[in-house]
Amino acid sequence: MSKRHMLALYNNFDEAEAVVRELRNSEIKGFNAADDLVVKSPIEHPEVEEFLGHKPVNVQWFTLIGALSGGLLAFFLIAGSQANFYSQMKGGKPIVPFPPDFVLTYEMFILGGVYITVLGFLICAGLPARRSPLYSAKVSTDQIGLLVRVDDNSAATLRSIFTKHQALEIQEEAGK
Repeated sequence: MSKRHMLALYNNFDEAEAVVRELRNSEIKGFNAADDLVVKSPIEHPEVEEFLGHKPVNVQWFTLIGALSGGLLAFFLIAGSQANFYSQMKGGKPIVPFPPDFVLTYEMFILGGVYITVLGFLICAGLPARRSPLYSAKVSTDQIGLLVRVDDNSAATLRSIFTKHQALEIQEEAGK
């Protein structure tokens, strides 16, 4: 079943909030408010987080995994390369000296954490991504836009919700 994108424009933020609340409480086939709803605004609205709901942040897990894997990989590579020279005379020194290895391991903890954090941010942000299928320049000036992805069969229901809440403009694009 193909998906349709719809963009509704509102002058009033309270009206847009009422639409979002109604969309969350209604059972529209082929619509999930957590995945299929995007609020676009020209200015920051702190209360957006409140009515959109909590979204999980997973970047810190990428940082942890990157730091641990970078540090462990570095330690084992350094220790492995030093252990290959076991036949050389060390003069009473250990084959794998820990204090100098910890310095390089610490550096690789940081390097692995940074690189994988940047990669995790790009993955969690959905980048690179295609631009949204619908856009109005009015969203950049003074209006709030609600971009919704819904099945073709449920588009009429969504359109009626938008018109009930006095949408200034409704744009549609059929999915592929």
